[in-house]
Amino acid sequence: MIALQALPPIPSWTELHPLVIHFPIALLLVAPLFIVAGILMSPSKGRPFLIAALALMLLGTAGTFLAVATGEAAGEVAQRTAAVSAVLERHEDLAETTRIVFSVLTLIFAALLFLPRLLKREATTISARILPLAFLLFYSAGAVILVNTAHNGGRLVHELGVRAGFAQSNEASSAPTSNTTDVHETKAER
Repeated sequence: MIALQALPPIPSWTELHPLVIHFPIALLLVAPLFIVAGILMSPSKGRPFLIAALALMLLGTAGTFLAVATGEAAGEVAQRTAAVSAVLERHEDLAETTRIVFSVLTLIFAALLFLPRLLKREATTISARILPLAFLLFYSAGAVILVNTAHNGGRLVHELGVRAGFAQSNEASSAPTSNTTDVHETKAER
């Protein structure tokens, strides 16, 4: 029972953005490494890496939808100044663009991977190496948008001091009260 009292409270929807945002960033920035690995190998050995890249892209793109939704909720309760409003609007616009761009990129990459098999064609140098390499050029443009989105979010937090909308009751509940005892103190007293 004591361990349950030490757990932090479950965050509300407006407080989730800082918890979820880093997952799509990491997943979407790591996916190209798997594409490069898949390109460098023979088509049969490289295919699992390309499929892993697609899985990372699917998870990362799904994460952008969650990040945008939680970001919109957090933005509604953020304390605003003129500077905060300007950067927040830019961040929101870039987040929407990021979500759309990676949705399209993920669909294109899925088509590159599965269309040849659906058409019952063997993997060729073009389908196994050249098309994924060309795809990386488009993906790099998406990565630039993603990094700019993250940079603007970082500016909101680190430059302008915007914080997640943690409720006062959460801060108060994490502070020790007279009814809460420390396990170490209790053992020392006995």
